[in-house]
Amino acid sequence: MNETYTEATTGYWQELTPDVPARFPAAPPYRFGYPVTLPCGRILVLPLRRLPDAERAVASLIANQASNLVIAALADHMATQARAFDAEIIVGLPTLGLAFASQVAERLGQPRFVPLGYSRKFWYEDTLSEPVTSITSPEAGKKLRLDPNLLPLIEGRRVVVVDDAISTGATAIAAVRLLQRIGVDIVGMVVAMKQSNRWQAATAALPVRAVYGCPLFQRSDAGWMPLAETQPAIP
Repeated sequence: MNETYTEATTGYWQELTPDVPARFPAAPPYRFGYPVTLPCGRILVLPLRRLPDAERAVASLIANQASNLVIAALADHMATQARAFDAEIIVGLPTLGLAFASQVAERLGQPRFVPLGYSRKFWYEDTLSEPVTSITSPEAGKKLRLDPNLLPLIEGRRVVVVDDAISTGATAIAAVRLLQRIGVDIVGMVVAMKQSNRWQAATAALPVRAVYGCPLFQRSDAGWMPLAETQPAIP
């Protein structure tokens, strides 16, 4: 018996269903997966992943492992949220936010987007970088970077930042610092998932919209119980 109530994620993020699949609980305690309802009414089941303390878990989205159908559906809803910000160009955050940024830009009628990255090419400038850590990539020394050749595309312009998820807000804060330093007008951020509400205090000045939101989960003998106080508001 799997008393951790977690499992391999190979089959997750591949389909949308009209109802919660029979093998997953539709109400707490949750085991293995957490079903979320998209604005179109379809269900996406997210795998539950234990955090390092083993007593809590999060619902997970790994965009570059998701099916084209799922990514397209999420991008549709993200574009709806992004449209309300009336931005001139989309800025995509690495790594998984890049799976959505081009599709959101396309749906807004924008011919391209501006990607930020982590790797340093030899022509990059250290002044166009900002230190960052995240819940899934906690290693020290990582920096968010902008290719200096892309600077004219966003300098002084209204932008919406796009990422797959917001969790602690660390990546979003780093992006805001970098972009504001070069004179970008950041009008909002759009993500597929708000992963709890831990990020809200740190990013209070940044409007953030999402397709769906998930709380943190506490381990119990019967499965994972959502912590109601960590449920983020949607959109």
